[in-house]
Amino acid sequence: MIQQGEKEEEVMVNINTTPLIDVMLVLLVMLIITIPLQTQSVQLALGRAVPVNETELPKTVTIGIDFDNSLSIDDTAISNEDALLDRFREIAANSDQPVVIVKPNRLANYKNVAIVLADAQRLGVKKITIANQQ
Repeated sequence: MIQQGEKEEEVMVNINTTPLIDVMLVLLVMLIITIPLQTQSVQLALGRAVPVNETELPKTVTIGIDFDNSLSIDDTAISNEDALLDRFREIAANSDQPVVIVKPNRLANYKNVAIVLADAQRLGVKKITIANQQ
């Protein structure tokens, strides 16, 4: 008999979920390990390399852009942009175009470099590259 001042012990009805969580984590890890990694690949049809004679180096024309945005062609200073445009027209007229190497100084204005590249492209120069100066 329970007397008035005593309380009956309450029975705990909660389920111990710790073993269930452990089992679920083990299953999750096994699932992650067993799923193969999906790899994305792109199929490219690469051309065959043509051996190049080291004695036959391509012709090059070097366009220099100095820190004060002055222009030079093959280390010869030019006074205006018209001379550069004439040289680009001359290069574009050749069937075997030389490689145009643009060498801007690191302090040169980017706008002027972009104008030189755009002029070369607009006038039909096909082989253009930029070389950095260290």
